[in-house]
Amino acid sequence: MSSALYNREILRLAASIPHHHRLDQPDASADRRSPTCGSRVIADVRVDADGRISALGLDVRACALGQASASLMAAHAIGRTAEEVRQAGERLRAWLADPAGGEEAAFWPGLSVFAAARAYPARHPSILLSFEAVGEAAGEAAGQAGARAVSGNDKGSLRA
Repeated sequence: MSSALYNREILRLAASIPHHHRLDQPDASADRRSPTCGSRVIADVRVDADGRISALGLDVRACALGQASASLMAAHAIGRTAEEVRQAGERLRAWLADPAGGEEAAFWPGLSVFAAARAYPARHPSILLSFEAVGEAAGEAAGQAGARAVSGNDKGSLRA
């Protein structure tokens, strides 16, 4: 494998994943695996009343690229909606698949570090895992929060 893939910045990010612990009482969880390489990310989330991620917990078992991606995603996920995370994942998928495209990945901070990985499609699933897992968990949590609010069973709607 090319040393450009596993450069100093990738390794630094892989060693410093924020929120790298499972949550005790998540609103929702998602478990995503890459069939290509066996990488796995489990994401636990809590969302606020507006459907924004208020707490995040990750269990990341992936190569350095997957760990680095989880690090960048987690560093900027708090306060985002499920749709924002999903859209970033889709834009990342398209950006990775277009090695001739521009070198900027401005839709999420720091993702340009994966420019060299664009030439290695077998590595793309691992890079995408954390965005997929967090987007899925946040979407499920936001849907449950909306259902509780509609039914009047929201924790904050209890009356004495």
